[in-house]
Amino acid sequence: MKTLTIDLGERSYPIYIGDSLLDRPEILDRHIRGQQVMVVTNEIVAPLYLERVMAELEVTEKVPLILPDGEQHKTLATVERIFDVLLKHRFSRTATLIALGGGVIGDIVGFAAACYQRGIPFIQIPTTLLAQVDSSVGGKTGVNHPLGKNMIGAFYQPQAVIADTSVLDTLPDRELRAGIAEVIKYGLIRDQAFFCWMEDQMERLVGRDPETVIYAVERSCRNKADVVAHDEREAGLRAILNFGHTFGHAIETGMGYGHYLHGEAVAIGMCQAADLSERLGLLTHHDVERIVALIARAGLPVVPPDGMDAENFLTLMAVDKKNVDGQLRLILLEAIGRATLPTSVPLELLRTTLNEYGRASV
Repeated sequence: MKTLTIDLGERSYPIYIGDSLLDRPEILDRHIRGQQVMVVTNEIVAPLYLERVMAELEVTEKVPLILPDGEQHKTLATVERIFDVLLKHRFSRTATLIALGGGVIGDIVGFAAACYQRGIPFIQIPTTLLAQVDSSVGGKTGVNHPLGKNMIGAFYQPQAVIADTSVLDTLPDRELRAGIAEVIKYGLIRDQAFFCWMEDQMERLVGRDPETVIYAVERSCRNKADVVAHDEREAGLRAILNFGHTFGHAIETGMGYGHYLHGEAVAIGMCQAADLSERLGLLTHHDVERIVALIARAGLPVVPPDGMDAENFLTLMAVDKKNVDGQLRLILLEAIGRATLPTSVPLELLRTTLNEYGRASV
């Protein structure tokens, strides 16, 4: 087992990474304060892991809640369902919420924990690769709105993250590939050596080689932990973690939540951001080709959907948390392994990327 620490002073917490961690109840127990626990999961994960987690809890009151699966359920209405159960069972401020699932469950449960009685403890047990390397780490919680993704939320740190890589064995191939998109992102924004490692190891990663997967999760979490420790609330450096996301969120919203997985949309967005970086003279054409090639080798989409044109993108990208005073700001690349901070870009160049990248050939 590897243990990393998100260094945030009194809000610091560990990330445990390793095989079969769900078979070690002492890891979970050490982070539960009171005698009331609610485990929130979804209808896909529940048959696989809920019974095991519930059996390991040594508390006087433990309540399961199974939610429907899918990005389309990441809403305020779903959060209210969590509040209903907490209130029905009279959970106190010492109660603990456990998020057992992928990024949607983690975001919803974290937001509910931030709000209930103005904040109760919660623990992340991410069951997808994307959640293990990204969404479970760093304290971003929230829900979607029909007009914009993740526009309602809070920064709220968990007590711990338990990333059991053995649970990825039951993850569908499409979900695994979606998680690899976020792994690739870390190489692109700040870790060139990691990107080169992926160029050598992508087939082993897609093939679920255990040692390769554990290394990818650990290296990704180390990158994110370092960024979050320097900028918890995205005042500066942390914004680079959104590379490709402004484009990707537009795709998710425009095509309807759930049509594209988050990692699939981000994969396309990273290709678009790389193309725009080249048009601005920041990135070489050779590097753009390497980026697109690696993303394609991961089995991820690299071209935008036919159902969205430049105007669709621009309308949806305008509703983005990173924009300031109406100015669209994007994370771009100066080189593989080196991202810019949010940059205002000429509208016509952005429009050219949206009109031309991937529309004929890549």
